[in-house]
Amino acid sequence: MSSTEKLRNNPNLARVYAATSLQETQDAYDDWATTYDSDMIEQGYVAPAICAKTVSTHGNIHGAILDAGCGSGGVGLELSKLGAKTIDGIDLSDGMLKVAAKTNAYRNLSIADLSKTLEIGDGAYDALICVGTLTQGHVGPVPALSEFMRIVKSGGFVVATVLESIWEENGFEREIGNLLSEGKTELISKEIQQYRKHAGIGARVLVLKKP
Repeated sequence: MSSTEKLRNNPNLARVYAATSLQETQDAYDDWATTYDSDMIEQGYVAPAICAKTVSTHGNIHGAILDAGCGSGGVGLELSKLGAKTIDGIDLSDGMLKVAAKTNAYRNLSIADLSKTLEIGDGAYDALICVGTLTQGHVGPVPALSEFMRIVKSGGFVVATVLESIWEENGFEREIGNLLSEGKTELISKEIQQYRKHAGIGARVLVLKKP
């Protein structure tokens, strides 16, 4: 059985995509937390490394970084490899946060719902990274993208993956257009990259700068 078939048949993944409420999603990720990393490694999940490098290229890797939807901490580890030392993580799943804590990559970890207004001050971070969360059945573009821009400092960057299959359909492209017209962001790039290589699944790697 291929790695793609294994993940497709994974009962935890099935629960995640079948979830119809916030609580169901939270419970599904809590139960998946201990095997999530190994399951995604089988998929050739390179998005954390790609996005961490993008933050290093465009943003202040030595500044304060928020990992929004940090999951089990893979992004934090990749950022740490590149020299980041001040990383906070937020996620819906307490189970995932417990796994992330074991990486020792994070300054603070806390539960948060990215589909709502976040209890974080304006301009609190030099950069924000969001990997694997803006996807089917998870967090949509509103209010997440506007919140991301609010949270970073002027001149700061947001680096986020958006699953290519929902880029237009779920309104991400439209919301980026709205933020541009409102002067809330500058679009640096929106390249499509294979972020789960063994599954042939692509995503936009979105790079936004706060004016």
